[in-house]
Amino acid sequence: MVVVLLALAYSGALASDPSPLQDFCVADKASPVLVNGLVCKNPMNVTAKDFFFCGLNKPGNTNNKQGSNVTAVNVMQIPGLNTLGVSLARIDFAPYGLNPPHTHPRATEILTVIEGTLHVGFVTSNPQNRLIFKVLNAGDVFVFPEGLIHFQFNPNMHADAVAIAGLSSQNPGLITIGNAVFGSDPKIDGGVLAKAFQVDKGLIDYLQKQFWMDNSN
Repeated sequence: MVVVLLALAYSGALASDPSPLQDFCVADKASPVLVNGLVCKNPMNVTAKDFFFCGLNKPGNTNNKQGSNVTAVNVMQIPGLNTLGVSLARIDFAPYGLNPPHTHPRATEILTVIEGTLHVGFVTSNPQNRLIFKVLNAGDVFVFPEGLIHFQFNPNMHADAVAIAGLSSQNPGLITIGNAVFGSDPKIDGGVLAKAFQVDKGLIDYLQKQFWMDNSN
């Protein structure tokens, strides 16, 4: 718990969201007004429930093709996070489970391994595209800079792994690379992707079909 609190404090210090102008701005998710973030609820109607989430102790369901599950705790789960520039996630991994290459466009991530072993890494921007990676064990901490593609993988074929991640935004956003490139709606032209990846268009057509089938299930 101490490690988790330190992770949250660190990610809060790096928060990329605008700073609050009052004690709090609990999100009014029912409001039709569109702003950068969420409209404030009347502070006189705020209760402790607006700052509370229960269930992060429960393992997520990893019975899927990736063998992983992310339990997000952001402003949609805790309305009181609105304007505070921080959120949290629990990530569960089955043996050989993968949190596939993805990016958070609005947040730095600091990850703490609670149980098991994880092989993690991120890729720097062009032109170096350097892979920076590390094998983490329980108690180890690793930082993924804002916006960079990163991943986490459980290399153990016999044991699960669990991690807690703090993120420097109330709404970090998530772009899973494979889904974005091959599963976009509408599809990116196959010829464009074939030229970009220097592969046969037939392979692109196959990948797009697979991603669409996976997303429709």
